[in-house]
Amino acid sequence: MEMELTALHWIYVVFIALIIGFMVKRRDTTLICIIGIFLLALVATGSLASSISGIFNSFIFAITELMSTILIISIIVAMSTVLTKSGINDVMIAPFAKFIKNPTLAFWVIGIVMMVISWFFWPSPAVALLGAVLLPVALRAGLPALGVAMAMNLFGHGIALSGDFIIQAAPKLTGDAASIPVGDVIAASIPLVITMGVVTTLSAFILLKRDMKLGRIKADNEGFVQDQTISENLLTLGQKKFFAVFIPIAFLLDVVALSILKLQGGDATALVGGTAVFILLILSLVAHKQQGLEKSTAYLIQGFQFGFKVFGPVIPIAAFFYLGDSGFNQIIGDYLPKTSLGIVNDLGAALAASVPLTKEIAAVTLTGIGAITGLDGSGFSGISLAGSVAKLFGTAIGGGTATLTALGQITAIWVGGGTLIPWALIPAAAICNVSPFELARRNLLPVTIGLAVTTIVAMFLI
Repeated sequence: MEMELTALHWIYVVFIALIIGFMVKRRDTTLICIIGIFLLALVATGSLASSISGIFNSFIFAITELMSTILIISIIVAMSTVLTKSGINDVMIAPFAKFIKNPTLAFWVIGIVMMVISWFFWPSPAVALLGAVLLPVALRAGLPALGVAMAMNLFGHGIALSGDFIIQAAPKLTGDAASIPVGDVIAASIPLVITMGVVTTLSAFILLKRDMKLGRIKADNEGFVQDQTISENLLTLGQKKFFAVFIPIAFLLDVVALSILKLQGGDATALVGGTAVFILLILSLVAHKQQGLEKSTAYLIQGFQFGFKVFGPVIPIAAFFYLGDSGFNQIIGDYLPKTSLGIVNDLGAALAASVPLTKEIAAVTLTGIGAITGLDGSGFSGISLAGSVAKLFGTAIGGGTATLTALGQITAIWVGGGTLIPWALIPAAAICNVSPFELARRNLLPVTIGLAVTTIVAMFLI
């Protein structure tokens, strides 16, 4: 599997290292990303004008790719604002507040509920469904907003998405690439998903509790997305109770519809977002009466302001990393080698071709390939490559294809599907109003520990 690496590949690698380094040092990466985009375009096209245009075009591409996520977050925040202003939110969270009484319960209950819902409908709609209701409960129980975001993120975009046991989109892609049945991939992934999930979430929770105890993270309402000022006179107590029941039922009907119509991903997010818009309009008209028309628009404006404020810093870094996949041809043009599968996939293939073959090295290499191909932030774009490499390695060492396939899948999705790449974990960060870069930094050590232990476990299973 020889792969031609060009100057474009090495420039990309250098800027990945720079971006990660700046993030670890808590420095802004916007300038680094823009310079990286400019240099990639300049080396590819040899044209100064095209390179300058490439920066703007890369931003447009990133915004287009992220738009559905921006919209769902904006709409959910707008709906949550009117829930809080009208006092409905207090009535809705009262039953949960009686059960979730401390930070520990908040972390694990939110995480487990997020995982279960994400198995059926994928994480982004699950974040929207859970965030508006459980975030204020967790904050009142003493769990910081960053802890809420970690729980939703690690259990949803980590555990649930990497296994994908119900929808089975991920194991279908990797299984087809490795020429093995989907059932084999799922069976092989179960012990690895459990290992990765347990080690990572326990590590994250222990580090979170330590930093809370040391005062590095304060258990207060910082990061709460809604304005906590409640207009008590907007609705009667009876109206608040009615809507406190009506709204969960509306979203439960969404869940039923998602199951019956087999909607997932973007379609599921659209149904949840549309429902939130209707709830926002109904509440605005009932609560504000004659001013309802104007207030509904005002709430939407607040939501969109919040959404673009949160996503603004992420667009340059997303634009750079999208160049690692199909975005390169769409933004800059067809300047990669004819055999190229995209920069990040080329790098993964080159790594696979350059290592000796033992089961230990095979496991480490599949983890590396998964991590590299996950850098584009989707988690799914590189898992076919992971399956192909797993087939080659499994044949060479005489077995373990399914385990290697599952390992590559799990690594790619944990890295790129939404726990380490900043724009991929935006849904959880935005709902909790925390920095996606800070959330990525908090996840880095636990996920790294989890991947190391999972790789070692895979060596024994091959």
